[in-house]
Amino acid sequence: MKFLVTTAIPAPGMHILEAAGEVRVPDRQLSAGELRRECSSRDVDVVVAQLTDVFDRAVLEDATIKGISNYAVGYDNVDVASATRRGILVGNTPGVLTDATADIAMLLLLATARRCVEADRFVRAGKYQGWQPELLLGSDVSGATLGLVGFGRIARATAERALGFGMTVRYTARSGPVPAERLGHLAGRVQFAEWDDLVRTSDFISLHVPLTDATHHLVDEKTLRAMKPTACLVNTSRGPVVDEKALVEALRSGEIAGAGLDVYEDEPALADGLADLPNTTLLPHVGSATCSVRATMAEVCANNAVAMARGEMPAHAVNPEAWR
Repeated sequence: MKFLVTTAIPAPGMHILEAAGEVRVPDRQLSAGELRRECSSRDVDVVVAQLTDVFDRAVLEDATIKGISNYAVGYDNVDVASATRRGILVGNTPGVLTDATADIAMLLLLATARRCVEADRFVRAGKYQGWQPELLLGSDVSGATLGLVGFGRIARATAERALGFGMTVRYTARSGPVPAERLGHLAGRVQFAEWDDLVRTSDFISLHVPLTDATHHLVDEKTLRAMKPTACLVNTSRGPVVDEKALVEALRSGEIAGAGLDVYEDEPALADGLADLPNTTLLPHVGSATCSVRATMAEVCANNAVAMARGEMPAHAVNPEAWR
């Protein structure tokens, strides 16, 4: 079995792959043309990929690989329809990083509300001269309303944490209200809201949706105008869910109070002016960045790849219909 690993993944992932077959790791990120040639070379069974590796229709047009094992929960970097037509399975790593990403969502919420980045810089710059009544006043979290956009695993884990901080938690989902029997211990503790109402009334909005045509620029200039001027936006989902240029203008003008971001529209680049804004908390896509989570992701990803190479259905297939 032959594996192309576009970027080496943590242990035990590489060990699993090396025990199963031949592993090749390029010394740099492959261009679209190079990736296309590898996928159609008949010298690769499975590609172990990162979100930065784009498998669009052109890359997959003549592909002969059996599968793409994404080292991520998301798979918006893969044209799944094209992969399915070619009989190429696509795997991901769901359920592994739920708690870690929910922790980061709450970290961004708290840090932005209490102006932690500003405060840290203030102290390091030697400006701290002692306690002052109005020094770096922030926003209350306890008693505030959190609006969750999407209500999958990570959003629910974020809801649990927010409830522990005494927040009122509301959510919106394209499928509508979740039946009480499916909410489990969250039944009666979270409330459904329609999109417009959620945007208008939330003190904090946290995004937990996949990137699709329907969610691209879901938070745009119109949405930002509708938010409270005291509200903060948190994004741990996908960067293009937010119109980043519109967000910069909204933060500059005071249309909203702040933003905490772990993902960006054109990673690793930031929209002009975003890094200069004091009312932001900016992280380098570290939602899943704990040692145990990244190791488990690597194990799941590698096992998906080995199963695909063997002609077996992987534990986590995005498109099992590709077998048909």
